[in-house]
Amino acid sequence: MISDTFRIELDHATLRGVQRRGTSTPLVLVHGFGGSQHDWAPVMGALPADMRLIAYDQRGFGDSTGTPGMAFSHADDLLALLDRLEIARADLCGLSLGGATALHFALNHPDRVRRLVLVSPLMVGWSWSADWIERWKQIGRAARAGDMQTARDLWWRHPLFETARDSAGAPLLRASIDAFHGHQWVQDDQRPELPEVDRLTALATPTLLLTGELDTEDFRLIASLIAGAGQQVTRIDHADAGHLLNLEIPGTVAGEIAEFLSTGS
Repeated sequence: MISDTFRIELDHATLRGVQRRGTSTPLVLVHGFGGSQHDWAPVMGALPADMRLIAYDQRGFGDSTGTPGMAFSHADDLLALLDRLEIARADLCGLSLGGATALHFALNHPDRVRRLVLVSPLMVGWSWSADWIERWKQIGRAARAGDMQTARDLWWRHPLFETARDSAGAPLLRASIDAFHGHQWVQDDQRPELPEVDRLTALATPTLLLTGELDTEDFRLIASLIAGAGQQVTRIDHADAGHLLNLEIPGTVAGEIAEFLSTGS
């Protein structure tokens, strides 16, 4: 297995990542909020050795940077990344916020996506539940007051991670949260978009939707909407699993992804 790091310069941003050489259609892995490319390590290690993999840090996360105050789209960044790496068509796999990025990209550029994998996905323009909003406000207040350690502790204890905290992946989750600078809790420069829920019936890309039965209310509803509206969505709902399937059941997730990507053209 040979891996190469890369750095891509965009207007007002730098994207950093790693790619593993292989013979398959490239699989691009997109991490969740507050995370980085390293969150995919357990899954990448369990995927077939001949699969070409690309994992990168989204703008403002991990080692990728962006100019504060400049509006942007994670999906536009993904398009630029594929263009710079000279990838005409890829498989995409997005987790949580990364799922929103991958879904948004697939709806905007269906010709660039062969197959789509969504793991506990978010959706662009989602209207959050009252409980989520209240917890988010608590984290935001701590971050804006400069108390990032309290903000990180609140995020670590969030119900979103209840099952992950009890899994073998808990140390990786804790390390990921401790490494997060928290800037997006103070100011998020993502460009406002219309709610994605109104576009779901246009999702024609073959899609694998991986979810956990113990995930939070918002993400359970998002998954149900995607499963019901998408044209070619196969859903696997895992009992006794929650939000971070990449950390809770990485071997199972890797097997399901590999099987899904090996079918079709």
